[in-house]
Amino acid sequence: MQATLRSSITFTGTGLHMGHPVRMTIRPAAAHFGIWFQRTDIRDRDNLIPARFDLVPASQLCTRLENESGVGVSTIEHLMAALAGCGIHNAMVEIDGPEVPILDGSAAKFVRGFLSRGIRNQDVPVHAIEVLRTVSVDDGQASATISPADGLTMRFTIDFADAAIGRQTRTENLANGRFVRELCDSRTFCRQADVDEMQARGLALGGIPGVNAVVVDGDAVTSPGGLRHADEAVRHKMLDALGDLALAGAPLLGHYDGLRAGHMLTNRLLRTLFATPGATRLVECSPAQVARLPGVGVNPADLAHVA
Repeated sequence: MQATLRSSITFTGTGLHMGHPVRMTIRPAAAHFGIWFQRTDIRDRDNLIPARFDLVPASQLCTRLENESGVGVSTIEHLMAALAGCGIHNAMVEIDGPEVPILDGSAAKFVRGFLSRGIRNQDVPVHAIEVLRTVSVDDGQASATISPADGLTMRFTIDFADAAIGRQTRTENLANGRFVRELCDSRTFCRQADVDEMQARGLALGGIPGVNAVVVDGDAVTSPGGLRHADEAVRHKMLDALGDLALAGAPLLGHYDGLRAGHMLTNRLLRTLFATPGATRLVECSPAQVARLPGVGVNPADLAHVA
């Protein structure tokens, strides 16, 4: 069955890159509604933006959606990952600014909020996008691939010169609340030199090192408290990938393999997937397929695993 929230929930905070204080309310929505954003601070043109991969313009630091009227919202990936990871198919996201609150740099606070409100099943079937052919894209040493699978599984590899991160690989089957237990509390990370450079260009103005991002400098983790997981960096990249894949418009049945992949490469993968004849089909999920989707069976007890 499809699902939505039982009641609305509001989050407030600043965005990571722009530093604007924002108020964001996620409201329940009817079956088949999908995920939509509404910029409530804009009233002179179309302020509704569907969460779709083909509305993502070129951007490197985060995932941004923008409608035909030029109205957009940035840094949506952690929220989208939380919605997908909790099995929420239908919601209206009302936001009074240009960027989703960064909170602690992970999806954990969104997940806690959703589970505290409760998730309501809707008496309509879930449709999923079944991957039928392997599709790949690359950019230099980075690549992203999606191939047929029974559920949504993921493998990700990162490789950074900084010894505090280095090379990390992780594989996950995202069924049955695995996202909540293993990935949702992993924070975004960056190098100290990158923070300095972005702030010099007027970016990352809402970022507070150690509060909403893990900062590394060579072999040192400079954030107070250190890491939540030894491989927190690759876990966060998997979190980002789930959020970006959620822009497919329905749950995916496929295996995603990312090598040094970022937001735009995952978006290119979706564009290539849907442009490839015979690579996908929309299916009504059987009970066995539903049981393998992210978020099915998630409950508050899963939060015992979350930082």
